[in-house]
Amino acid sequence: MPLSKLTPAIGSRKPAKRVGRGTGNGHGKTSCRGHNGDGSRSGSRRKRGFEGGQMPLQRRLPKRGFFNIFKKIYVPINLGDINLHVGIEKEVDAQVLVKLGLLRSNDLPIKVLGNGDFEKAITIKANAFSKNAIEKIEKVGGKAEKC
Repeated sequence: MPLSKLTPAIGSRKPAKRVGRGTGNGHGKTSCRGHNGDGSRSGSRRKRGFEGGQMPLQRRLPKRGFFNIFKKIYVPINLGDINLHVGIEKEVDAQVLVKLGLLRSNDLPIKVLGNGDFEKAITIKANAFSKNAIEKIEKVGGKAEKC
């Protein structure tokens, strides 16, 4: 069968609705928009979430919880990870942690946590430390500096 003879199945394609082209097709005069009002004007559309006058879902559901916009979110880093990755460095800060691959960006605030073993006497600079982390760092002769 030649390609030029192919046609779509009957009923699978229908012509586009041509509105405002006379009364004969049933879509003339008001072009399916009804008479006056906002819906008949150009540029009008329903709000997102509009459910035909029914109370929208976002208003039916109860409000719950609280989001503190002033909360500071720290990136946690464990002492065990620092111990594994740090080589000859005497001072560890955000830039060193980015180089080692423990941190994505040096703009983020860091909190050092005390998980894991720590045996290196180095200075660690971070925004916050857990009590356990400070104890472990000072026990091996290192320093925990807040920056």
